[in-house]
Amino acid sequence: MVTEQYDVWLISLDPTVGHEIKKTRPCVIISPDEMNSHIQTLIIAPMTTKSHSYPTRIPLEFAGRKGFVVLDQIRTIDRNRLVKFLGKVPELIIRRIKNTIKEMLVD
Repeated sequence: MVTEQYDVWLISLDPTVGHEIKKTRPCVIISPDEMNSHIQTLIIAPMTTKSHSYPTRIPLEFAGRKGFVVLDQIRTIDRNRLVKFLGKVPELIIRRIKNTIKEMLVD
């Protein structure tokens, strides 16, 4: 199964613990293509429609629904959790994701 950075997949996130985002939901693959083509795990950021504005949550509209990419809930998953390919994140959102991750983890 081919996966690329910034693809959106429906992913089964259960089981979870505590305040982790639950259920099967759209998620953005944020791991780079080099990793995606060589190892069996993916780094993802879940998406949600129920949230509030916060510096680590990127607002977007995807598949006709308004929501957020939740970068404060980045996690690594096995490919077996992938359910269905849904599309790709727009370029403007990709830039916002990159900038926010850089602010969170690099600067």
